[in-house]
Amino acid sequence: MSEASPTKGSGGSGATAPILRVDDLKKFYPIRGGVFSTKQGDVKAVQGVSFDLQAGETLGLVGESGCGKSTLGRTVMRLEEPTGGRVLYRGKDLVNCSKSELFALRGDLQMIFQDPYSSLNPRLPVGEIIREPLDVHKVGTPAEREKKVRDLCQAVGLKEEVINRYPHEFSGGQRQRVGIARALALDPDIIIADEPVSALDVSVQAQVINLMVHLQRQLGLTYLFISHDLSVVEYISDSVAIMYLGRIVEKAKKETIFSRPTHPYTRALLESVPQPDPRRRRTHVPIQGEIPSPVNPPSGCAFHPRCPFAIEACKKDIPPLEPFSGTDDSTHLVACIRKNEI
Repeated sequence: MSEASPTKGSGGSGATAPILRVDDLKKFYPIRGGVFSTKQGDVKAVQGVSFDLQAGETLGLVGESGCGKSTLGRTVMRLEEPTGGRVLYRGKDLVNCSKSELFALRGDLQMIFQDPYSSLNPRLPVGEIIREPLDVHKVGTPAEREKKVRDLCQAVGLKEEVINRYPHEFSGGQRQRVGIARALALDPDIIIADEPVSALDVSVQAQVINLMVHLQRQLGLTYLFISHDLSVVEYISDSVAIMYLGRIVEKAKKETIFSRPTHPYTRALLESVPQPDPRRRRTHVPIQGEIPSPVNPPSGCAFHPRCPFAIEACKKDIPPLEPFSGTDDSTHLVACIRKNEI
């Protein structure tokens, strides 16, 4: 990011047990048609995603539009019901827990949405929007809730008098600060941030990202940060997962991803980033073609129709996401049968 900011901590990568474990998570949407609305197929938005998230860590989730990263975030939160798999928060399976158990856990996992314009109720003043989670979960007395709202406004850089104003009176950056304050109301452990700055101007993006970094250090938050902007992901993340057509194809520490990308798709993404220096020459051809349809994904490795390194074997079997020994990063995982050759 272009703004100066305090140095970000290393995150909780030294923790032994993950605070969140996603195991073979799937989300399919049925396609129905015909006179009797019979099932014609599935939109395979998320196809067997697995990852661990350590306490205090920021995991950046990156991919093209339509790769399923936002659906993954919503499914982890159970805003979308999973088709299969498990989501373990401190050992508790969110997928199979009852509605009452899920309600009790809602305060520990919160979400910041992409669009600050549509994620806030235009009929409620800001104070009520931020206080609503406290009211729903019956936290404290009415006076304590009002104080909590004022404290949250101060924490996200809003003046106390904004509590009586409505969302349409704010800029996009201010609205996103309101969204962050609402997400913090119940003192969560984990925040899933779904493209939280993509709708904002670049200068405002820097302010909001710096605010999230500051709050993480101050409150010990854990982030799943979903974005298509690699510069933002590089700045805020400890680890990065690259997603393509519903699957994670590479995951490693951010230093490894940006200095030693291994999967051809990761390389193509990095090569597609605009370069401010016109004298710098690209060493690889940027990614070609469009992402395939999740209704009828390619056989084998889904990236093979666009991959310059694809061979006949790539069309047959789906490569597993497995450890890669070609770097010093012990957490480096790659899903490519040619990872040791390219």
